[in-house]
Amino acid sequence: MNLSLIAYEILVILVFFLGGVIGFYVRRYISESKIGGAEKEAQKIKELASQEAELKSKEIISKAKEEAVKIKSDVDRELKNRKVEIQKLETRLLQREESIEKKIEAVDKRERAIFQKEEEIRKMREALVRQYEKHKQELLRIANLSEEEARRELFEKLEEELKVDLSKKIKEYEDRLREIEKQKAQEIIATAVQRSAVDFVSESTITVVPLPNDEVKGRIIGREGRNIRTFESLTETELIIDDTPEAVVISSFDPIRREIAKMTLEKLIVDGRIHPSRIEELYEKAKEEMEEKILEEGEKAISELNIGDMPKELIKLVGKLKFRTSFGQNVLQHSLEVSNLAGIIASELHMNYQISRRAGLLHDIGKAIDKETEGPHALIGADILRKFGENEEIIHAVASHHYDVPLEKPLDYIIQAADAISASRPGVRNESIEQYIKRIEELEKIATSFEGVEKAYALQAGREVRVFVKPDSIDDNVLPKLAYDIAKKIENEIVYPGQIKVLVVRESKAFGYAK
Repeated sequence: MNLSLIAYEILVILVFFLGGVIGFYVRRYISESKIGGAEKEAQKIKELASQEAELKSKEIISKAKEEAVKIKSDVDRELKNRKVEIQKLETRLLQREESIEKKIEAVDKRERAIFQKEEEIRKMREALVRQYEKHKQELLRIANLSEEEARRELFEKLEEELKVDLSKKIKEYEDRLREIEKQKAQEIIATAVQRSAVDFVSESTITVVPLPNDEVKGRIIGREGRNIRTFESLTETELIIDDTPEAVVISSFDPIRREIAKMTLEKLIVDGRIHPSRIEELYEKAKEEMEEKILEEGEKAISELNIGDMPKELIKLVGKLKFRTSFGQNVLQHSLEVSNLAGIIASELHMNYQISRRAGLLHDIGKAIDKETEGPHALIGADILRKFGENEEIIHAVASHHYDVPLEKPLDYIIQAADAISASRPGVRNESIEQYIKRIEELEKIATSFEGVEKAYALQAGREVRVFVKPDSIDDNVLPKLAYDIAKKIENEIVYPGQIKVLVVRESKAFGYAK
């Protein structure tokens, strides 16, 4: 009984103990579950709060940026307005300064004008006083003369006054006539230039011959260079074979030789048989063709100008001019232009039109053989024309167009003027930079070689020399002679196209200081 009771009590105790333990763990589980849910809920709330905070911060930053941009824009606009206002103020100040300066300048000018007027009045007053004293003395002197003496003196004075007036009138008429002559000459020259305008092509000392291919270069040279040596020896030219593709260059200062060499080489290329004997054969044919071409060019020039017949040999010489150059200008082209210019000028002056054109064409005929004969080409040309029985007037015009003989007849001046116009057109002639610099230096050297010359400058590409003299050494009356002497020395010592103007300047200065 007691044991059953004890066992029952133990069982009850165990049940209560187990119930407690189980209740503890159940409560603990429930508590942990609640804590975990609360933590999850708290985490979720935290995340939501974080997202809202981030959104809020972005919104605040965006609003701050917009506000900053707006403030910056307002500031920039304000600065710009201020800058515009400052610029306007500066402009007003500058305008006011300019206005003040102009007013000051006007006042100074007015003061100078007043001072000048006062000076003029003072000089006039002094002159009147002198004149008064002179007349007074003259009246006192006349009062002591007899009637006859007074009459004679009056006539002498009148004669003297008439001489002065007559000299003035003569000078006025001369000046007027000179001006009319100058104007007429300018009109004639302008008309001639306008009516004879042509294009110019500067001549070169080389000729380029195209090749079908670069293999031909080796054949032109030949074995051990015998072909090119034969070619250069026959034609008296230099054949330049370099890296230029499909082309060779013929070089020579003689255009006729260069043209014959070109024709020979072109024939060899077409023929294909390039060897010394064939070169000689085709060279002879090219020479014959060149003779025909020269005659053809001469006949063409004469026919174009319609200036009558000429001997065949003279026509050939005219044709040779086609292959001559002077300062890069083709001589035949130049002669044709001179012929046209001379004809126009002669027509304006009511002179023989045909003779003037004929003289213009033949004026440089001496250049056709000037390399074979010594002497100036003008005199050589005159001798040639004399040999062919040309008109004596034409012969003299040819001989004198470079002052080798004095100018005498109107035709001489016409040919010289036409030659100068043709040679001096811009771009018609060329020269190397070395020649140009040398000519400029020589011009300045000649000018400064005269006594009393301080300095000299070559202007307008050497077409004018401006000479400055020492005012203490040279008088105004000497200036014309000095200019003439310098011009003559330039004519005698320098070769140049066209004409050169010599301007002599004498300048004296006076200074004064107001203290």
